[in-house]
Amino acid sequence: MSSPGRTEHLVLPGVLTAEQAARTVAGILAVQRSDGAIPWFRGHHLDPWDHTEAAMALDAAGEHEAAGRAYAWLTRHQNEDGSWYAAYADRPDGVDTATPQDSGKETNFTAYIAVGVWHHYLATGDDTFLDRMWPAVYAAVEFVLGLQQPGGEIGWKREPDGTAVPDALLTGSSSIHQALRCALAIADHRGEPQPDWELAAGALGHAIRSHPERFLDKNRYSMDWYYPVLGGALTGAAAKARIEERWQEFVVPGLGVRCVLPNPWVTGGESCELALTLWAMGESERALDVLRSITHLRDDDGMYWTGYVFQDEAVWPVEKTTWTAGSLLLAVAALGGDPATVAVFGGTDLPAGLEPACCA
Repeated sequence: MSSPGRTEHLVLPGVLTAEQAARTVAGILAVQRSDGAIPWFRGHHLDPWDHTEAAMALDAAGEHEAAGRAYAWLTRHQNEDGSWYAAYADRPDGVDTATPQDSGKETNFTAYIAVGVWHHYLATGDDTFLDRMWPAVYAAVEFVLGLQQPGGEIGWKREPDGTAVPDALLTGSSSIHQALRCALAIADHRGEPQPDWELAAGALGHAIRSHPERFLDKNRYSMDWYYPVLGGALTGAAAKARIEERWQEFVVPGLGVRCVLPNPWVTGGESCELALTLWAMGESERALDVLRSITHLRDDDGMYWTGYVFQDEAVWPVEKTTWTAGSLLLAVAALGGDPATVAVFGGTDLPAGLEPACCA
């Protein structure tokens, strides 16, 4: 299914004009390979999570044919166990092969296809696409849940030799929580309920909300701060309290959001994800302020630098990634009321998991 790109809901005062939005969309399309793959930038690797995020941004801009090719790439290169490798080397156009650069299989990378597929369906209404993608989504979820631990958290990955790593990452598990809810929405739409997935999502959400000790300590990273909210496990007053608690540590007024403490480094991706988080909490004005603060990362070609070391007044690393541009477009689309993006990140219409009986 194809349609002309549309950017009217990607116009946000102080963040993007229609012309700027169109240029950013064109920038992502220019990086996408002819086989559908979307690397970080040409000559660099791609990973399944960021590839999917960029595809979602294309759907938010009405570039459904290009997004569909990105999902077709995933189905062609899915491993037999339902996973994808953590990273693939970039290839020249016309070469449809997937050479792993990192043969580990990360659970959050694998799960994210469910978010992208549901977003694409909501953007297009294409039931044929959903039917075609269902086997890939089902296999991916089953791979991920094969690493769920007794406490509900999801083990980080399988090593290249297949060894399971039981240690869990809070950011990764929070992203998986969102993915499981999208997978359940797909299953419900198809009339194929998955009660085991509901139980798994409930146990995972409970672990995120109530058992921080079950996750590796990565609290220096801003993603561990906001992702339990962005992934939908924390809502309401608990979400607001979590964001307020560390706001002063991570947010640099006028510049964006730090990636990791104590480094004097703000990054576009984390800033846009925090903006999405704030919007999901009902704080659109605050989200808009965050997005306006990173306009300094925009380059003339419409793409965005990954980050900025404010102590040195220097862009670093010197790269413009599709996922940074994609995260910006998705945050703006949510604020602009794009229905598919609102549904996937707002979470109000996504099925909830079943809370463990002991803790309900």
